[in-house]
Amino acid sequence: MCRIYSATDAKLYEQVTRSVRLHGAVTSIRLEARFWTILDEIAQREGITTPRFVTKLHDEVLDREGEVRNFASLLRVVCTIYLDRVKPALQPMAAVAA
Repeated sequence: MCRIYSATDAKLYEQVTRSVRLHGAVTSIRLEARFWTILDEIAQREGITTPRFVTKLHDEVLDREGEVRNFASLLRVVCTIYLDRVKPALQPMAAVAA
């Protein structure tokens, strides 16, 4: 069973740092490459750039919670929610049945 996971391409879990401007301040976010790929896909589906999506998400959480704790972890969880809930709903029924 572990071979399914242990054979994962190392490039997918390589750390990638991107700079994003949040409220006029440039901050660096380090995530695994696979998470950046998913965030890029989410942003594309939203019709905005990835930096704009990340900024919008940050601002919405800030408005809702009053603070944004562990933003990198939030981004990872957002990716898993997208993969669990949103992406399957976007697939045609024929693809789901297969």
